[in-house]
Amino acid sequence: MGNRLVPLTNHIPKCMIKLGRKSLLERAIENLRSCNIKDITVVTGYCSNKINFPNITYFKNEQFNATGMNETLFCARKKLNDSVIILYSDIVYEKKFIQQILNFEGDFGIAVKSKWQEAYVGRTDHPHSEAENVVIENNKILEIRKNIVESGPRQMLAEFLGVVKVSKKGSHILVEKYDKLSKSHKGKFHNATSLKKAYLTDMIQELIDSGYFIRPIFIDAKWDEIDTTQDFKRAKKFFK
Repeated sequence: MGNRLVPLTNHIPKCMIKLGRKSLLERAIENLRSCNIKDITVVTGYCSNKINFPNITYFKNEQFNATGMNETLFCARKKLNDSVIILYSDIVYEKKFIQQILNFEGDFGIAVKSKWQEAYVGRTDHPHSEAENVVIENNKILEIRKNIVESGPRQMLAEFLGVVKVSKKGSHILVEKYDKLSKSHKGKFHNATSLKKAYLTDMIQELIDSGYFIRPIFIDAKWDEIDTTQDFKRAKKFFK
């Protein structure tokens, strides 16, 4: 819904904000297609009627007001049957970003940036305490959540960039794990108040705690997140 982007999001979802002549979602679709990715799915919610691009598969989270990002993802569970890239819709990036994601060959890989703190300088409305961080050791993700402030001497602290790549095997594991949780889990789920309210990062942490290897995909391409009007103004300069 993009509450912190009001009035820009009074009548459109966050992903339809225009950066230049194109919306964030339009830019994402064009980047994917330029990398020869043709099977693209969008999960909608708030103001879903405002999203209408051709040759796209659509699912709608009818309970977007009462559920979190993880539930939104599994509205498209029918598409989680092969190798897939999962992307947040409030990020903007160049084609090189997707090319680097495609080069990853493991079962679970998440896009990260090692030099991330500098991007938060001057972002008073979106401080670094809101960053989704990861702790990395021996090329393996040990922890993922917002505002991790410490890591061990042999560990690296990086930022999760809102993009995940999973293999066909990884997709099956992801769906199977979610189905089991849906039937049995009660109460708090990692950093969320419940499974229904969970973020994607909570689901990734569940996979880590279940013994699956989540690998970092180090990104050096242009990338930015738009969560506030301050972020929006910054991104306009960054991608001019």
